[in-house]
Amino acid sequence: MHWQTTRFDLDLSRPLIMGIVNVTPDSFSDGGRYVDASDALRHAEHLLEQGADILDLGAESTRPGAPAVTLQEELARLLPFLREAIRWQVPISVDTYKPEVMKAVLDLGVDIINDVWALRQPEAQNVVAAHPSCGVCLMHMHREPQTMQANTMEGDVLSAVAKFLHDRVQTLTDMGVASDRLILDPGIGFGKTVTQNFRLLAHQSDLLSLGLPLLVGWSRKSSLGSVLTRNACVPEPADRQMASVAAALLAVDRGASVVRVHDVKATADAIKVWQAMCDTL
Repeated sequence: MHWQTTRFDLDLSRPLIMGIVNVTPDSFSDGGRYVDASDALRHAEHLLEQGADILDLGAESTRPGAPAVTLQEELARLLPFLREAIRWQVPISVDTYKPEVMKAVLDLGVDIINDVWALRQPEAQNVVAAHPSCGVCLMHMHREPQTMQANTMEGDVLSAVAKFLHDRVQTLTDMGVASDRLILDPGIGFGKTVTQNFRLLAHQSDLLSLGLPLLVGWSRKSSLGSVLTRNACVPEPADRQMASVAAALLAVDRGASVVRVHDVKATADAIKVWQAMCDTL
């Protein structure tokens, strides 16, 4: 498989690592650390040195209960970083659901739109259809960030996620969006219970029947914290590194083509060990 993006045709014959760069004051794990563009750029350079294949830039937190950010504020956080990073000739993804932001960053040359709403906001799918080479990540989310964990999914999570992703792909391909531009994300943690998240991991390979590559993000999420709880103490997100690496590796072993992570070096090392084993088969 491969993933067509604005400037790069990404080879998915080996797992790729998407390094997270949050230019937000309130993200659940690293909010406030990289709000300044110069700090974010240094962090991004560090992630690339550690082995990131793609940079994923986010300017609005999608943690449960996070307040919405205005269009003007989101662009003010994104553009100073992008104007410099776009020169680096590395794949850059922007995590946004606003069509106005999508258009602005794609016009700047960004490679991928990573949308937790799977292009369901009005005009969003028209924007990506009008940029005929950008990559798109379609993610499953139940409800919306402000309410998703208050009313989590019911029923068979695997079939519901598969149907949602199938329907979104069908809508876009009917609009003329080439399927090699699309990658699918089951949306770990987005309106799902701990058990549902781990069921998605256990049966993740079933989603490959949709015929498109998978992008999976477990990094530092609360479901990992839940299984690590000791004496009623849930570890902070930054203390979930080993669990995050384990989940990422399990996702890769079950067919994920891209894993979205905070801890790039540890994940890259783990994947190298997995790849060395696979090379002997």
